[in-house]
Amino acid sequence: MLVHLFGRSLLRPELRRLGVLRRCLCAAQSDPCPATPQRADMIRNRAQIKRVLCVAEKNDAAKCISEIMSGGASRRREGMSKFNKIYEFEYHLFGQNVTVTMTSVSGHLLGQEFKAQYQKWHSCNPVLLFDAEVEKYCPDNMKQIKRTLEKEVRQCQALVIWTDCDREGENIGFEIIDVCKAVKPNIQVFRAKFSEITPNSIRRACETLTEPNANVSDAVDVRQELDLRIGASFTRFQTLRLQKIFPASLANQLISYGSCQFPTLGFVVERFKAIQAFIPETFYKIKVLHEVEEDTVEFSWKRNRLFNHTACLVLYQMCMEDPIATVTSVTSKPKSKWRPLPLDTVELEKLASRKLKISAKETMKIAEKLYTQGYISYPRTETNIFPTTLALGPLVEQQTQSPVWGTFAQRVIDQPGGPNPRQGKKSDQAHPPIHPTKHSSTLQGNEGRVYEFIVRHFLACVSQDALGQETVVDIDIAQENFSTSGLMIIARNYLDVYPYDRWSAKVIPVYEQGSQFQPSAIEMADGQTSPPQLLTEADLISLMEKHGIGTDATHAEHIETIKSRMYVGLTPDQRFLPGELGMGLVEGYNSMGYEMSKPNLRAELEADLKLVSEGRKDKQSVLQNHIQKYKTVFIESVRKAKKLDEALSPYLGAAQEIAEAEQQDMEMPLPVRKCPHCRQDMVLKKKREGNGKFLSCTGYPACKTAVWFPDTVLEVSRDDGICPTCQPHPVHMLKLKFRRGSLPPMMPLEFVGCIGGCDETLREVLDLKYLRAGGGGGGGGGGGGGGDGGGARGGGGGRGDNPHPPAPRPPSSNPRAPPPTVPSWTLQPRPPGGAGVGANSDAIVCNCGQDALLLTVRKDGPNQGRQFYKCNGGSCNFFLWADQPSQQAEPQSRAPPRLAVVSSNIPGGGRGPERGAGRQGGQTMCNCNEATVTLTVQKDGPNKGRMFHTCGKPRDQQCGFFLWADENEPPAVFGGGAAAKKGKKIAGEAGPNKPPAAKKPRTCGICHMPGHTRVTCPQR
Repeated sequence: MLVHLFGRSLLRPELRRLGVLRRCLCAAQSDPCPATPQRADMIRNRAQIKRVLCVAEKNDAAKCISEIMSGGASRRREGMSKFNKIYEFEYHLFGQNVTVTMTSVSGHLLGQEFKAQYQKWHSCNPVLLFDAEVEKYCPDNMKQIKRTLEKEVRQCQALVIWTDCDREGENIGFEIIDVCKAVKPNIQVFRAKFSEITPNSIRRACETLTEPNANVSDAVDVRQELDLRIGASFTRFQTLRLQKIFPASLANQLISYGSCQFPTLGFVVERFKAIQAFIPETFYKIKVLHEVEEDTVEFSWKRNRLFNHTACLVLYQMCMEDPIATVTSVTSKPKSKWRPLPLDTVELEKLASRKLKISAKETMKIAEKLYTQGYISYPRTETNIFPTTLALGPLVEQQTQSPVWGTFAQRVIDQPGGPNPRQGKKSDQAHPPIHPTKHSSTLQGNEGRVYEFIVRHFLACVSQDALGQETVVDIDIAQENFSTSGLMIIARNYLDVYPYDRWSAKVIPVYEQGSQFQPSAIEMADGQTSPPQLLTEADLISLMEKHGIGTDATHAEHIETIKSRMYVGLTPDQRFLPGELGMGLVEGYNSMGYEMSKPNLRAELEADLKLVSEGRKDKQSVLQNHIQKYKTVFIESVRKAKKLDEALSPYLGAAQEIAEAEQQDMEMPLPVRKCPHCRQDMVLKKKREGNGKFLSCTGYPACKTAVWFPDTVLEVSRDDGICPTCQPHPVHMLKLKFRRGSLPPMMPLEFVGCIGGCDETLREVLDLKYLRAGGGGGGGGGGGGGGDGGGARGGGGGRGDNPHPPAPRPPSSNPRAPPPTVPSWTLQPRPPGGAGVGANSDAIVCNCGQDALLLTVRKDGPNQGRQFYKCNGGSCNFFLWADQPSQQAEPQSRAPPRLAVVSSNIPGGGRGPERGAGRQGGQTMCNCNEATVTLTVQKDGPNKGRMFHTCGKPRDQQCGFFLWADENEPPAVFGGGAAAKKGKKIAGEAGPNKPPAAKKPRTCGICHMPGHTRVTCPQR
């Protein structure tokens, strides 16, 4: 036993050293070593693999690949999707014979979409889409394909991805993997790498199966999510707004936005505006003509042209005075016309547009079909360099059987060195340039034309440059120099197979240096500079490639989008002309200061996506960075939306006048809080009748939770401040403005408050019933179903447990800063005695038990002409509106709460009504039992100019008494029952004929005992 353990301990270091050596050897090889952990994962349990599921990107590709792998002996059966067949055959894979099931998807299997509550256009403010949760889902038209994969993978032990080898293909591959792993988590996954569907390429892919590249797929996920967020937010914003502003022109039109399509539109608009702004200039030039036999040679001026007429005229007259031309030099040199570079995607789109007059979108559609049928290599490539490993000879030899270009193909094979391609400088390290993979003479229509172009381009590329001899003749007339040139073509070479290029010979007479001749004519001509032309599709693709807008695979899609949205149109000669809507949108956004039609923002994103695909940047960091950039632009765009209206008005007519209320409707509400019942957003909405608002759950009609603000609330809006207490976070504060006279005098008419539940007073004032089902809502839980218990800290002991609940907060420039201390208030039910109505009487009695006096409000204001009751003798503070008498007769449990002001320490001499205020001899007395002084509010605000009573002592000695002079009495109920028990002033205690009562000693606000304050209370 000891020997055995000792032997194992000696062996471990050696095994470790061997492992290190093996890893070093693996790193030095291009192919990963089978012994690495990654490779070991890929080949584990290969002996148990009996059935393999292979999935291609399209049905045509699956059909061609299965025919190659099976040697034409595959068995076809139907899948759940009628467009995606299943092919079965036997194949030697993983060193053994396995059964292969080959099927396909139809492009992307999954899509990205917002959660259900954000999908409707009016469901939320578009700015929320930048942060809304996004999920992947399977579209309805892909569900049958998904079911096929789920069914087939259950019987398989391995999955091989045969999608196109580009970013989109890699992402589609991971969508397939996600679907299959959801059914069979332990399935082994492999990636087949290929650039063409030919026997050699497919066999090589089977022998070099590798792992899918998650980084490449991540780059597509980032791009898809950003396109969704940016496109949805801007499209909703500008569509909903502009349809109302210009109903006659845009009533039913979708006004889409895309971070690629908009810069593409910007290029078209920029060229059009450059043409509009162009001012032609007149220029002048001199030309010399010389007729020899039947040929006329034109000599061009080496100054080219002058913009000064007088200067050109002087030089012309000098030439006319001595019109003898002297040949100063005759030079002859070889001239070459270079053969084309290998064909990449962008060049294919541009050349097909210029030479074949086929749009980029149609060209790519045809090229993809030719690829899946095995006629050409993969058409989405950025490479224009043929790799040295690609044998070009057999590819050229296949074309020798063509009756049209077969002879030229044979010349290429016979030329010294064989096929000799001209090489470019770009490579995506994934696919070779586009080239034919087999000969065909049966293709018709545009398919035949595109295939012929690709073959001719390939043969021209691997042949030789055209050769010629150029002769340049320079002459001198009165010390002004002129020149002409002639060309003699020696060997046409690639031009024999490539009719898309032209090179013509130019014959000139033989001139000898030093000889002189008399020109046939010397002319002074004028002309005008011309503006640039409108962009062609090829020009637009070149600009998109230059500025990094989109990829070679998406250029055609973006161009098609701006055409289908009517942002641009085409002239008869197929040049892009911006439409009125396109012009207005670009000008509008540019006038905001954000040049969104410029390529900078999108180009930065494309550069970051490339870094993500290479594993050099993190997916989430790139995503969040660009979301924040576009969100900032969006918020500014909404803020300056009127500039968009102004820019479109010259093109679409006068903008519709929108009322302020409707303007607010167009600005979709931001969420205030989460619904306490269904957890969806609650937003402020306008009532159908009147100008009021209510807080509604976006889950309506499924969830009917709502807060209806009373008519006394004149204005309510969402504040940026967030309550630190209430849950679920965030609960935004509300800015509230109440009607004058509807609240106690110490309660400010405008303030910022929380409706999450932590603000006890606001819960009662607004009657927040929706919070009560949960026992007090966000932060005020603990009081039970009535919503009155607890307070900010909970505790179910009712109102007496916390006599000073948090006060509503006044508006502040910094909503997150701690609010200044303001008087707190609490709600008290009407006392059971003293202010009631007799059981058998309809008379209104005051707190003194006497019949109340009926008066009418005379002062201008919202209550002018309204009747109210008050104490007949002025001894108590009773007050009741005459149009609300029924409130007095209701039982206490159902009576609406009345507001009673509770004093609070106010720094800086703040004032508030306290117990003990009264009148003596018709004069208002403060809490010191002294006559008050009357002052006027000087500070700007809703109360400016309003008079009030306050203590007449110096500020540091004031008792804190405060009463508005225009209020009859503060609508607080004092005296009787519970009020008397708490030491409040009882009605009749201080009347006109009674001496002032002695001042009571100050008591604690918590235990109500004299000798200390609440700050030092032992019960605190």
